[in-house]
Amino acid sequence: MAKRLTHLDEKGAARMVDVADKIATVREATAECIVRMAAGTVQAVREGTAKGDALQVARVAGIMGAKRTPDLIPLCHPLPLTSVSVDFEFVEGGVRIVTRARVTGQTGVEMEALTAAAVAGLTLIDMTKGVERGVYLESVRLLEKSGGRSGTWKR
Repeated sequence: MAKRLTHLDEKGAARMVDVADKIATVREATAECIVRMAAGTVQAVREGTAKGDALQVARVAGIMGAKRTPDLIPLCHPLPLTSVSVDFEFVEGGVRIVTRARVTGQTGVEMEALTAAAVAGLTLIDMTKGVERGVYLESVRLLEKSGGRSGTWKR
């Protein structure tokens, strides 16, 4: 039997999953986004752009993105996030963004971690587009999640 999409009812209509009967547990998720750019643009990010410290702006944007996830993704539950972190690593040909979200609640924080990563990456593109027009997101993906009934999952 094929797995059923949880955000669709028996008739295929969109619905918000009812989590009322779930036990509140500590839930965490880690996601990453790879932003690709030329070596000169990486250097500009290291040194600061005309718009300011690109990484600090992207960090704050990522945190804001996590907090606004239910405003952007219609069927996500609003969650009382207890922690969101956004970290950066310079890699060959770009910047790796790693985000972590945490909550004590009845549903997971995967979408919040993913949204934080994507928004931080998009903000980094916005901060660097004056230096290079070809900056792009290579990937946004979940790395790990823990908590809740399904336990721990790692990529």
